[in-house]
Amino acid sequence: MTTEIKVPVLPESVADATIATWHVKAGDAVTRDQNLVEIETDKVVLEVVAPADGVISEILHEEGATVLGEQLIAHLSAGAAAAAPAAKAAPAAAAPAADAPAQDIKVPVLPESVADANIATWHVKVGEPVTRDQNLVDIETDKVVLEVVAPADGALVSISAEEGATVTAEEVIAQFVAGASAGAAPAAAEANAAEETDALSPSVRRLLAEKGIDASAVKGTGKGGRITKEDVEKHLKGGSAPVPAAKAEVSVPAVPAGERSEKRVPMTRLRKTIANRLLEAKNSTAMLTTFNEVNMKPIMDLRKQYQESFEKRHGIRLGFMSFYVKAVTEALKRYPEVNASIDGDDIVYHNYFDISIAVSTPRGLVTPVLKDTDTLGMAGIEGGIKSLALKGRDGKLSLDELQGGNFTITNGGVFGSLLSTPIINPPQSAILGMHKIQDRPMAVNGKVEILPMMYLALSYDHRIIDGKESVGFLVTVKEMLEDPTRLLLDV
Repeated sequence: MTTEIKVPVLPESVADATIATWHVKAGDAVTRDQNLVEIETDKVVLEVVAPADGVISEILHEEGATVLGEQLIAHLSAGAAAAAPAAKAAPAAAAPAADAPAQDIKVPVLPESVADANIATWHVKVGEPVTRDQNLVDIETDKVVLEVVAPADGALVSISAEEGATVTAEEVIAQFVAGASAGAAPAAAEANAAEETDALSPSVRRLLAEKGIDASAVKGTGKGGRITKEDVEKHLKGGSAPVPAAKAEVSVPAVPAGERSEKRVPMTRLRKTIANRLLEAKNSTAMLTTFNEVNMKPIMDLRKQYQESFEKRHGIRLGFMSFYVKAVTEALKRYPEVNASIDGDDIVYHNYFDISIAVSTPRGLVTPVLKDTDTLGMAGIEGGIKSLALKGRDGKLSLDELQGGNFTITNGGVFGSLLSTPIINPPQSAILGMHKIQDRPMAVNGKVEILPMMYLALSYDHRIIDGKESVGFLVTVKEMLEDPTRLLLDV
């Protein structure tokens, strides 16, 4: 008999969640109420326990995967508790057989324009048992993060390129021995040293790294002393007791913890690429910015009226970005210069509409491309944007999803920006900045009304786009957003 293991019902305001930590793997024997997996939302970490004794027969979603409420994530074969002693005894078996041949773990073939890469994160340690297709290491290029998976059940016997190392295509970075999944446990000392870090959820690890905090300095209040995001935030606010400095050995007052400290970390490859491209845009284009403002009340009323039926029919919420993309696509049709680019002494006019969407990720700003937007409906646009945003957050964007794009939309309003001058994304010729929607007093037919207003900013390359075209483009976007029926009637 097989039992389905599902994501719990999520809190009302939470749309999705992330698989944080699997405490078991396929083939493991488990007992009733044993914690199988931790699922992380924006607010809480949920534990999923075994409904009965049995064996985990299949795991459908690995750590880092985005899941929905009540989504199936694993199968449990009940009534197989008899297998538990064998399963539990297995780790005591030591390492792989001495005569097992070692395999090279290599860097994948890199994209054509990429010369080298960096080892970003090793997800396993030497001696730690792994299963076939389990992610061993993330390798970061200028554009994407590549995953290297285990070729079979087994264990790493050596790692020759540590995190931060620069590597080239097909370079050997580790040695792997197959058939070691039942053992090869790391030495006790090594396991104890890494135990605290391994117990942290991905978001907590990321927050500790961003703030430069040693996990040992934070007091965990979660289950089993686990450190939660709230614990880290409390520590940052000074809620945790400061680690006593050797006060008795100095005659001057100790400097309060956290003051006048510095942290020096090397730029990631993505951050270097962003820096170089922004500098290139400033130095190689004749960039100007023109502004306008738009009354968002018509769209807000439309969303309020149709949100429920739209979500029920298409399975996705109706956001603002689909309106922005639709309005921009129509404006690009009317002003082909804005959809063009300069190549040497030529102007290349594109007869297709691929729009880059600026997405903020833990690794930095990326601009994945939503392709052929003129053929997409509102639901298709919303689904495409959500997919790109989730992949960007998880570092799963492919090179193809990051290449191309004729025009960029960036929305600083989600962070509270009221007005900005966005920088062009070369070789594109223009970028549209959306901003915070804020109630402001406006004159309407000789009377003052309070309306939800948003500033628009179009930065453009004056070498190819003249003032007339830039202003006309922005006015078209404004008109489309203030009267969304124009998008349907093409007027």
